[in-house]
Amino acid sequence: MTKPMDGVKVLELGQLIAGPFACKMLAEFGAEVIKIEPPETGDPLRKWRLLHEGTSVWWASQSRNKQSVTLDLRQKEGQDVIRLLIKEVDVLVENFRPGTLEKWGLGWEELKAINPRLIMLRVSGYGQTGPYKDLPGFGVVGEAMGGLRHLSGEPGRPPVRVGVSIGDSLSALHGVIGVLLALRHRDQNGGDGQVIDVALYESVFNMMESMVAEYSVFNEIRQPAGSSLPGITPSNAYRCADGKYALIAGNGDSIFKRLMTLIGRDDIGNDPEFAHNDGRSRQAEYIDGVIGQWAARHSLENVLQALHESRIPAGKIYDVADIVNDPHYKERQMLLQGELEDGTPVILPGIVPKLSATPGEVRRRAPTLGQDTASVLTALGIDEQMQQQWRKQGII
Repeated sequence: MTKPMDGVKVLELGQLIAGPFACKMLAEFGAEVIKIEPPETGDPLRKWRLLHEGTSVWWASQSRNKQSVTLDLRQKEGQDVIRLLIKEVDVLVENFRPGTLEKWGLGWEELKAINPRLIMLRVSGYGQTGPYKDLPGFGVVGEAMGGLRHLSGEPGRPPVRVGVSIGDSLSALHGVIGVLLALRHRDQNGGDGQVIDVALYESVFNMMESMVAEYSVFNEIRQPAGSSLPGITPSNAYRCADGKYALIAGNGDSIFKRLMTLIGRDDIGNDPEFAHNDGRSRQAEYIDGVIGQWAARHSLENVLQALHESRIPAGKIYDVADIVNDPHYKERQMLLQGELEDGTPVILPGIVPKLSATPGEVRRRAPTLGQDTASVLTALGIDEQMQQQWRKQGII
């Protein structure tokens, strides 16, 4: 079965999360991804979070379907190998600090001269231009500058972070979109290659909905609101009798009426003041209190059953144990059985999005460090004797 990205060759120079996550998605849909790693140490992600036999189990998910080639990009020979690979690839993905590749003689102008059809995805904290471009920027910084961190948490308390590297992941998704757009322009419109400049803070900022428009018109600075969704009512977490929380999104007009009927408050549901979201939002605290009183009298299971029967969007808060044991996750193939290098079974996240005719797949497990160095260099015409010499010099 052909895949959407069959025939597309990707060179990954990035490390940790943003660039490699973008390449993971491209690889799942057929792209050939050659990942360049520093000799001996490899991508730092190999040592992040929980380790099995010295390697992060995160690595098994992030790097599946990729080839690993060790190469010291600080040395001339390593840079020369990149120039050889650039002749053959469609896409280069990198997430170094701006100027790093230029310092190595591998900037856009040099690479474009080698391959005018090259598409170069560059992910950085602040982008390739602007007064902040040279500052180091990780996902947490992007989340803060993009506006997300200010909105996270409870009113009057310190901001909190989302428990995953959401800034990096959002940047990866924007990067994949950029690659697909650039490939279409090149291949369908007869265009050349181009640079895709993705900044962590801009990827987060792109998710901030009406925040800027509201500030410009009303001078409104949106504030953190805990578990509620300000200005969209009701949408909150409500404590049930067993101490667990139900997330209820009754903010559609007809949904709100059904919710009020369910909890025995048709007087509110039929009140013209609450017929539309703007009226409900003016009295959000009152409405949340009414719903909260109802939820507090019932167990989470009974609350959710009643809400589902009334066709009101609602759910519980899942932890990873809930996820792994959930029948819907399993039916949707969002939990894939794999194995680590030593054969240890591991459950890995499934593939998103789901395409009916050309679905993504896992073709090979995450590579060991440098597993594909010899085969890739040999295909480039670098003989075994030279490879042995380079190993002694620490180039590969």
